[in-house]
Amino acid sequence: MTASEALEARLELFWSQADEDSAAELSAMLEQLLSDVAAPPERALFERASLHDFLGDEDAAVPLYRAALDAGLAPPHRTQAIIQLGSSLRNIGEVSAAMTLLQTVEAGDPLFPAAQAFLALALHDDDKPTPALRTALAALAPTLPAYQRAVSFYADDLASRQGVQALDRRAAEPEILER
Repeated sequence: MTASEALEARLELFWSQADEDSAAELSAMLEQLLSDVAAPPERALFERASLHDFLGDEDAAVPLYRAALDAGLAPPHRTQAIIQLGSSLRNIGEVSAAMTLLQTVEAGDPLFPAAQAFLALALHDDDKPTPALRTALAALAPTLPAYQRAVSFYADDLASRQGVQALDRRAAEPEILER
């Protein structure tokens, strides 16, 4: 087993057994694991950020995610870091930064649908419900066993339908007020 495979196996086991109630213990276990397998610095930063995130301490996770990305974290962990950083930014109220970051994940990336899900959440938090729904439906459509074409069409059509419905509603309001 290569050092990289050993790292992945140990991290997979660590995360499968992680328990939110024991923050100090988890932190000590992760540090021991990272030193035992001599994890690359950027990967160690990413795993530490992930642990803070897992424990609900997004404020501590954000600078670690940024440092891991700046240090050259490689795919697929790079995309995971982008998504997790975007989610953390959203959770601490930096919605615009989250949206900008999540939009950097390319359509060909295997984690693109996940990035789009978090982008939809950020758009919703930014009071953009139509773009949020459009983004979520567009990400969902390719996974549907049926109705892919219809859902894709309706996702694309949301903006124009919202405008039409708003005009119809305004046109109907005088009639309602006259009654």
